[in-house]
Amino acid sequence: MKVLKFGGTSVGSPERIEQLLPIIRSQAADKHLVVLSAVSGTTNNLVTVSELYEKNDVESAHKHINKLHDKYKTFVNELFKTEEGTSEALAFIDKIFDLFYQFKNKNFTSSAERVILAQGEIISTTLFHLHLKENKISSVLLSALDFMLIDADNEPNIDLIRESADREIAKFPEESLFITQGYICRNAEGEIDNLQRGGSDYTASLLGAALQVEEIQIWTDIDGFHNNDPRYVKNTKSIARLSFDEAAELSYFGAKILHPQSVFPARKYNVPVRLLDTMNTGALGTLISGETTNQNQIVAIAAKDNITAIRIQSSRMLMAYGFLRKVFEVFERYKTPIDMITTSEVAVSLTIDQTDHLSEIVKELESFAAVEIDSDQSIVCIVGDFRKSNHGYATAVSEAVKHIPIRMISYGGSENNISILVSSSHKIETLRSLHNRLF
Repeated sequence: MKVLKFGGTSVGSPERIEQLLPIIRSQAADKHLVVLSAVSGTTNNLVTVSELYEKNDVESAHKHINKLHDKYKTFVNELFKTEEGTSEALAFIDKIFDLFYQFKNKNFTSSAERVILAQGEIISTTLFHLHLKENKISSVLLSALDFMLIDADNEPNIDLIRESADREIAKFPEESLFITQGYICRNAEGEIDNLQRGGSDYTASLLGAALQVEEIQIWTDIDGFHNNDPRYVKNTKSIARLSFDEAAELSYFGAKILHPQSVFPARKYNVPVRLLDTMNTGALGTLISGETTNQNQIVAIAAKDNITAIRIQSSRMLMAYGFLRKVFEVFERYKTPIDMITTSEVAVSLTIDQTDHLSEIVKELESFAAVEIDSDQSIVCIVGDFRKSNHGYATAVSEAVKHIPIRMISYGGSENNISILVSSSHKIETLRSLHNRLF
């Protein structure tokens, strides 16, 4: 069995959905589970509707719903070719949008918001299922709410997911094609919830891990991981193979093709992940597995924006026992993860990308240290084989960026990555200089 995940751009238009049929047909001999994201732009629209309801601006919410409803009516009329198929799809769409109006007389809660947000994936999967039906392709539409389950700590319960998904699939022993929603799930209270943004990749990885499938395929609009960001750098190349650790580093530090969270279930259960391009099905893409294939080389470069650097200085306490613990406890209290950290005899510098509680964090830090803030920073991550037995790579990186002001350097925390912090205004120049020197 394989898991195939298609993102929002892959189902973003009737034309794109049509292009998925040859992919589905080409794998007809295999049993596979298709995971779909919402149609691109839908989740953002549903977030806007939820925000308007929360503000009690019912009139504006209804206008937004009407606009989105009209968009989907057009979508359906373009996608379906038969009167029967069009009628069934339009009836389904009307039912979903009737649900959106039902919130007008209720106190809007976070639970209501999650119900609204879940409809994006429910729409895309149902329309895809009906489209397959119209094209005489047999499929089973499974509700992710029947088996994607998270606990009280918002962590997925792999054992329960395996048991529940196996049970649902076993109800259809003659079928080979199953369709379900990414992103959505039920929480420990049994309420509709979600896996946060990027959750469709995460769903695919969790299901692949739970069901111990042959392969997880992530289909998107680019032919795998590239060795640099093709938006800013010319002549980038796709990478044929990556280890799970290398893929995790690239995903976390800015490579948008794969959500970083989605690497971990596949790595834990050693299920290969293949990244493929819906617009270029002949491309080999990138295979991510537990094998180490890029020894003694630099593999790729990625960048992560919207970084804030914090310098914490305390001549009185820095070398004293407990100083770093005190610093980390501040960030832990506000549930703010740290990306990079460097230390010296007189200061600690670190970076964060979540600034919701920055003012409170700074206030607490200032109670025992002097604090400086640098915003609009970017982390540029160089991924490769940086084991201590290798040499020369750090020098090559330094030479490539010797003309660029460097705010921080992190080397040695991982055997797969060197990270440097630069002003975002220097990010593109840094990516290009590194690319020209290293590749």
